[in-house]
Amino acid sequence: MTTSRKNQSAMRMLGRQLATARRAAGLSQSGLSAALNINEETIASIEQGRRSLKQDIAEIFDEFLGTKGTLAAGVANLPEVDQFPMWAEEYMDQERVAIALSWYDNAVIPGLLQNDAYARAVLQNRVPAYAEEQLENSLRLRLDRQEILHRKNPPTLSFVVWEPALLLQLGSAGVCRQQLRFLREMAELPCVSLQVLPLSSPCHAGVDGPFTLLETPDHQHVAYTESQRGSQWVSDADEVSILSRKYAMLRTQALTTQDSMGLLDRLVGEQ
Repeated sequence: MTTSRKNQSAMRMLGRQLATARRAAGLSQSGLSAALNINEETIASIEQGRRSLKQDIAEIFDEFLGTKGTLAAGVANLPEVDQFPMWAEEYMDQERVAIALSWYDNAVIPGLLQNDAYARAVLQNRVPAYAEEQLENSLRLRLDRQEILHRKNPPTLSFVVWEPALLLQLGSAGVCRQQLRFLREMAELPCVSLQVLPLSSPCHAGVDGPFTLLETPDHQHVAYTESQRGSQWVSDADEVSILSRKYAMLRTQALTTQDSMGLLDRLVGEQ
């Protein structure tokens, strides 16, 4: 017997819509529970995205809260597979509002610094492959995230990239050449600091893999890591401290921003 995988991020979005409609109606979770004779814990679980919203229950909520069928429509159109894992969805929520981001990558150029063609080549290398619609959706969402680079008051962004990520020939030589030029342009933005950790470095504090550090608007420090089959949102202060120390060490081991620019110029010239 097989069961379809639930779309966690879409479930959470529907839960937020339910919570918004409930509050607009002036009801607490217990009040909605009493009015509709639905278990309060069930309502809480749906609003938090931990329990899927069923079609018949969605229709009851729509009628009672006056949401004109939006919840039922959301259930009917809920895709089987997540566009992003739940932790990644939370990361992107935080990325949009972060006041500082520090990003280490060793396999590909960071998503915030990818141009259209290179991002497409990265996504086309996914195994199993994306369906065409999924690929276009993922590409649009990845490029939309770059809006934070061009805000009037953008976050402070620091990137350390291991040199092999710049040398990997994804797509075609032309795609890679244009990506390096794009990266060079992005590195000129006042909010961006880009450093390359060279292959010649005898030290490498990032051998355990890529990670991102974030500072939230209320000055909380958190981190995010990804692996082949999962992702992890890190909020424990001790664990964030370890990653912060790794990042600080990576910055001392990497080329300066000026020397990193010079390396990019040489790589563009060679291609």
